[in-house]
Amino acid sequence: MLYYQKAAQAEALLAETNLDAWLIFARESVIRPDPGIELVVGVDVTWDSAFIFGRNGQRVALVGRYDVAGVRASGLFPTIIGYDESIRDHLIDALRCLDPLTIGLNYSLDDPTADGLTHGMFLHLCDLLADTPFPSRFVSAAPLLAKLRSRKTPAEVERIRAAVAVTEEIVDLVAQQIRPGVSEAQIAAFVHEEFRRRNLASAWSWDACPIVNSGPESEAGHGGPRNDIVVQPGHLVHIDLGVQRDGYCSDIQRMWYVRRPGEAAPPPDVQRAFETVVRAIEAGAAALRPGARGYEVDAAARQVIVAAGYDEYRHALGHGLGRACHDGGPLLGPRWPRYGKTPEMCVEAGNVYTLELGVVTAAGYIGIEEDVLVTDKGVEFLSTFQRRLWEV
Repeated sequence: MLYYQKAAQAEALLAETNLDAWLIFARESVIRPDPGIELVVGVDVTWDSAFIFGRNGQRVALVGRYDVAGVRASGLFPTIIGYDESIRDHLIDALRCLDPLTIGLNYSLDDPTADGLTHGMFLHLCDLLADTPFPSRFVSAAPLLAKLRSRKTPAEVERIRAAVAVTEEIVDLVAQQIRPGVSEAQIAAFVHEEFRRRNLASAWSWDACPIVNSGPESEAGHGGPRNDIVVQPGHLVHIDLGVQRDGYCSDIQRMWYVRRPGEAAPPPDVQRAFETVVRAIEAGAAALRPGARGYEVDAAARQVIVAAGYDEYRHALGHGLGRACHDGGPLLGPRWPRYGKTPEMCVEAGNVYTLELGVVTAAGYIGIEEDVLVTDKGVEFLSTFQRRLWEV
């Protein structure tokens, strides 16, 4: 059902993005996955394969003989053509029948989730279509893929919601493991055991999911949890984790403070930093609505951090969340060259984002990350917003 919904969405997006056809060209997709196949086909291929979506509802699959049965079982393509020696003549015939003036291919300068066509495959495709007019009609399908990936269907939202819910269950259990003398690596091992018990994949690299930071000597970022750093009184403990459930991801960050003997509450500077992070996320959430540009949303949160006297975070406020932890579409980030044009894109209803930022304190890193759905009126929090610093 999900692939049918996304295929129908892709057809509607052709006209919206000024494409006459969308051509997914791939081979050995297990080795080199393509984002288009992942979204609207759901079947791996071996030999040269072409999946064509036409503006008038045409769907054509051209695949090797031994992939025909799998594509047929998907039920997505009324026309399936198998071949033995070369896809060339079949591909030319299919394109001549459709005669598209613009043909979208999966390449992008800015969005890795729209950049599935390798340079080698592009050259190969041009060679196959030599002496035809079609290579001159190639354009990027990135605008279509960005909307297709980020404009979540209700079924996709429910899968993300379920992934978030089970992640929060694991977070509740993690709280019981945080005590003086326990290492970052031991906390991570507990989380991994919970992943295994529930047959869940990590939302990103297993060795760095979860990220665990305890105290000021632990470096925030994408590094793996360490055996030589242990929880101590006066430490902030930060965890960043996500799961992949039914093909969709969660991604949240949570915080604890380990009280020193005699402390009734976190120190004022720690509490102030935490409250600033919460206010910044609230500001980002208030700015996140359909029609807003990604950099505008990021600026609303960033201003809170800077105005409070903290160094600005050196990453985007939020990224798309879906089939990948870092999904495609508009980025809630500053207009830095490394992000290309993605922060200039407009947010749409149906987009799902993380809202994440943090500051460094003498007790360690404070970072909060929430998962939210953009609605017609603003945002709905899919995760339970951590507005209070938890204490151990």
